[in-house]
Amino acid sequence: MLTLAILKPHCLKNPFAYETVHRLLAANGLKVVEKKRVQLSRAEAEQFYDEHRNKFFFRRLVSLMSSGPSEVMLVSGNDSIRHWRELMGPTKVLKTVYTHPDCIRSRFGITDTRNAVHGSGKLEPELYPFAFTKSITKYFILDSEASVAAEKKFFFG
Repeated sequence: MLTLAILKPHCLKNPFAYETVHRLLAANGLKVVEKKRVQLSRAEAEQFYDEHRNKFFFRRLVSLMSSGPSEVMLVSGNDSIRHWRELMGPTKVLKTVYTHPDCIRSRFGITDTRNAVHGSGKLEPELYPFAFTKSITKYFILDSEASVAAEKKFFFG
């Protein structure tokens, strides 16, 4: 199974957080198949998060995601979506500190928007070209759980 994981700009700037996330992935049986650093423009960030356009946090999120490079990763492993979501933890950082103290967002998140990482639920072969090559699709069984069409379209075509 294959999923998408993103290290947000403030997490990427913290070498300890960056290394810890990669160690956690490996320790939990998840393999980074491909990764790419991307610098989103404001327009690209708006397109990527378009599904949140009418939400109160949209402008903050766009500002964060266009503030510096992010690392976009294709992550593979048995039940990778569930494992990545467990490693990330809930989005509400303050609550997460108490309910999931060992998760990535609890350890490296600053606010609900600057919560260190992002995860997708589905990647489809026709959506790969933006960041990665289509050739890897023949090696992995892709998840069928539909969840974040806007990000898939943005990063992968």
